[in-house]
Amino acid sequence: MLAILTFTLGPYLWMLLTSLTSEDRLFTEGPSLVGATIENYVRLFATVGFLTNLVHSFIIAAGTVVVGLTLSVTAAYSFSRFSFRGKRYLLLQFLIINMFPVVLLILPLFVMMRVLGILDTHLALIIANATVAIPFSVWMMTSYMNGIPRSLDEAAMTDGCSRLGALWRVVLPLCTPGIIATGIYIFITAWNEYLYALTLGGRNVRPITVAIQTLIGEYEVEWGLLTSGGIIGALPATILFLIVQKRLISGLTQGAVKG
Repeated sequence: MLAILTFTLGPYLWMLLTSLTSEDRLFTEGPSLVGATIENYVRLFATVGFLTNLVHSFIIAAGTVVVGLTLSVTAAYSFSRFSFRGKRYLLLQFLIINMFPVVLLILPLFVMMRVLGILDTHLALIIANATVAIPFSVWMMTSYMNGIPRSLDEAAMTDGCSRLGALWRVVLPLCTPGIIATGIYIFITAWNEYLYALTLGGRNVRPITVAIQTLIGEYEVEWGLLTSGGIIGALPATILFLIVQKRLISGLTQGAVKG
């Protein structure tokens, strides 16, 4: 396990070490903690405008989470609780969508966004990222809701709840760990997405994945800025997981019924 962790975390530690090395020492002595400085991080936010790129990424990722969870939870509830014609066919379609590479969807989405007049906007990237995140999220939430007894829904409706009331008051609280896990998946997917951001974004909307790529020039690579941008870009998803980790694990061990 120690060897696996070393192999996995090695590139990140090397990237952190490079980001803390000044530009003049980087090419003469190599990455080193001797004379460590945050100069690259200061330059990243002061000259490159990385803070604006972070805001764009947060808006896109948060919007994708809201849209993705809203559609995934309601669709999963329908698949889990209702029987209707074409149910298995529709679930299979969600699975088949994930088999197509993202590159095949870029051109149709680009034409669609241009016709709608929303190219180079947050809305365009939120919709595009949702097309990737929602299919797998529906499968995740459907599997989770199938583990919740239907008798709980029926008991809630017997006590006067409507179908939506049972979903809101009974099913969703029990699905909290699943919703958190699905939300993390959607957030990370939208945060790390590059092809949609490059194609459907532009001057007005430029997430960090595209901003980091611009640091690679034709004749020169700003290694200090590039590695510091990579460290900053990896922090939000890491911090998000650390915040919800205890709630996620504790929620998975809780039962729905006591007695």
